Amino acid sequence: MLIDSHAHLDSLRYADDREAMLRRAWEAGVGAVLAIGIGEQAAGMDGALAVCREFNGRPGVPKLYSSAGVYPHNTHEIDDSVLAKLESLLAEPEVIACGEIGLDYYHEGAAHEAQRGGLIRQLEIAAKCKRPILIHCRPMEGTTDAWDELLEIIEAHWRPTGLGGVMHCFGSGWEQAQRSLDLGFLVSFAGNLTYPKAQPLRDVAIRLPLDALLVETDAPWLAPAPNRGKRNEPAWVVQTASVLAGLYGVSEEEIAAATTKNFNRLFALGANVGN
Repeated sequence: MLIDSHAHLDSLRYADDREAMLRRAWEAGVGAVLAIGIGEQAAGMDGALAVCREFNGRPGVPKLYSSAGVYPHNTHEIDDSVLAKLESLLAEPEVIACGEIGLDYYHEGAAHEAQRGGLIRQLEIAAKCKRPILIHCRPMEGTTDAWDELLEIIEAHWRPTGLGGVMHCFGSGWEQAQRSLDLGFLVSFAGNLTYPKAQPLRDVAIRLPLDALLVETDAPWLAPAPNRGKRNEPAWVVQTASVLAGLYGVSEEEIAAATTKNFNRLFALGANVGN
């Protein structure tokens, strides 16, 4: 069974068929999904947990886990009440990670200073709650500015915890991937790995050891080829895993086993991810 390590299951784009979407994932061989709790605003970071609690235990759907965190663009919303809510959510047993958090200098959003400060405050809470982190990083086009600052922050404020985390939807070069490994992170690939023009990303992926990989959809975005442009869903993580298997020259079953083992190791879960 595969694990979709990053999907926004609380998205309104699933409002009409969320259960059917989850059943398609199970039928495709997806045993678990990590639902990302960032919401549209910081106050909505509990949406993913609500989805987990609605569907966990139902037959024919994947096991659901949740995260909670404030997305970089919403870090200007952080105040004491938001941080208290984050800490409360991270104490819930289904909430196994803090994220997605990080830096995004590509899109307009919160000021860079607010993003850096918000990231550090969330790292402090994640460390207190002993939860790994899910990192979003996107620099300005043609630069590595956000990556340079992110890795410095992680080195100073996170590496000493030994808790590690995930570089979600990795889209940078080998230097950033190698530094991520050195900091104890897994590297997760989404549907963009399958795009025709993504050969530089595939060149990075093949240099990574199998015990450093995760797969994800980032659903409802980044649908893999040949479904690019459509609403993405966890069932389609199979296509990204298939591309990785081809790169490594191993079976799809081996990629599924390796990435599942990596997920379970990072989050200290048992071997049986299904219901």
